[in-house]
Amino acid sequence: MPGTAAAAATATAMEPVEPQSLKKLSLKSLKRAFDLFSPIHGHYRPSDPASKQIRISYKLNAEYGSVKNLSSNQGQDQVSNDANAQRDKAPTSSALALPGKDDIKDLQKGGSENAIIPGPTIPPKTLESGISSRSVSGAVVSISGSFERYPSTSALMERIPSKWPRPTWHPPWKNYRVISGHLGWVRSIAFDPSNSWFCTGSADRTIKIWDVATGRLKLTLTGHIEQIRGLAVSQRHTYLFSAGDDKQVKCWDLEQNKVIRSYHGHLSGVYCLALHPTIDILLTGGRDSVCRVWDIRTKAMVCALSGHDNTVCSVFARPTDPQVVTGSHDTTIKFWDLVAGKTMLTLTHHKKSVRSLALHPTEQTFVSGSADNIKKFSLPKGEFLHNMLSQQKSIVNSVAVNEDGILATAGDNGSLWFWDWKSGHCFQQAQAIVQPGSLDSEACIYALSYDVSGTRLVTCEADKTIKMWKEDEMATPETHPLNFRPPKEFRRY
Repeated sequence: MPGTAAAAATATAMEPVEPQSLKKLSLKSLKRAFDLFSPIHGHYRPSDPASKQIRISYKLNAEYGSVKNLSSNQGQDQVSNDANAQRDKAPTSSALALPGKDDIKDLQKGGSENAIIPGPTIPPKTLESGISSRSVSGAVVSISGSFERYPSTSALMERIPSKWPRPTWHPPWKNYRVISGHLGWVRSIAFDPSNSWFCTGSADRTIKIWDVATGRLKLTLTGHIEQIRGLAVSQRHTYLFSAGDDKQVKCWDLEQNKVIRSYHGHLSGVYCLALHPTIDILLTGGRDSVCRVWDIRTKAMVCALSGHDNTVCSVFARPTDPQVVTGSHDTTIKFWDLVAGKTMLTLTHHKKSVRSLALHPTEQTFVSGSADNIKKFSLPKGEFLHNMLSQQKSIVNSVAVNEDGILATAGDNGSLWFWDWKSGHCFQQAQAIVQPGSLDSEACIYALSYDVSGTRLVTCEADKTIKMWKEDEMATPETHPLNFRPPKEFRRY
């Protein structure tokens, strides 16, 4: 017995070991390394095309083996017999039976049989994309096994309508008057509070006052020695304020038609100008990166709001905090505490220079125009609301909004776009036409403003003209339909 056991052990030890090729050993090593060090450990390995083809052919044989070799007539007879047998088994009901939770779980497990739903044909709205349906004899609907590939019930869910506000229909605007008179680029505009006249500042160093109703020239003021970048008309005094590239800020008395005060302090050109609505102070911003606050009567500089890293090119004032809001070429918008003379908040949403700001006349919101986007913010906290739904693809020199919720934006390429304020939908894209004798490159709009009533728009352009726009009275929603598609997703920054 012991000898027999020893002989058997010797024979077992002497059995030849199965030779394994270097390729097989390396594959085993690869598999072990995948299990140990794979970054997607715990996930399924990528499918093998050959095994996938075998699995598909097996599934076809399992599901359709009994009918795949039949002729077309035999196949129709077979389907009709199956449908009749299923109708006899099913209880008579006019209700539509949809797959329940258990049925969907069975489908997701990859069952080999299709779910048969008795009842009338499901309308197309019920079966969304991702589920293929087939009506057999007008009574049976078969849902294919797409749940196996996409284990989701989203196709059966009801579509939720977009929550984006639908824009209000506005008639298109048309150009009804072109005024020529300046000898240089027209850079700035301001309206009289009585809405009887407006003034424009130009690169020809003059300020011209025009009649709103007729467009005729009423007065020309001279005194600046560089182009005039900013204008503002006081609501409580007979004063007109102007600022220009000559570092000067002037106060004009319109009863005497002459300069009565000058405000000295800017170290470079002055690009923007605004009046406080309730206090007798003046705000100016320029290339020295500072927004200066002036006392109108004493000509003294109250304070300098410093914090921007580049040119301050837009400013507006409010009666309540933040009382001063500035936009700069450093791409930021700053809210200022006027009492402390310090920054309250800095908005860094833009990627390009913020050349223009516009406060809504009735809402607590404002809009900022830049080459990257036109953005809407809330006040007083400065919360970002949304972008306008299109990109003007131009440097936006000026923006303006009226009480009807129509936002107008002027581009450096002569584009004039009109937007619905609430939804951000652009309902009209106009293009400035240069006057005869001008270069096509002079199709540029530097400034624009609505009149006090908000029914007329005036644009100041590089071809030395002033154009006046109004709504087209003949337009209707039928002649100019609203072509609006709500955004699928919108940026929150």
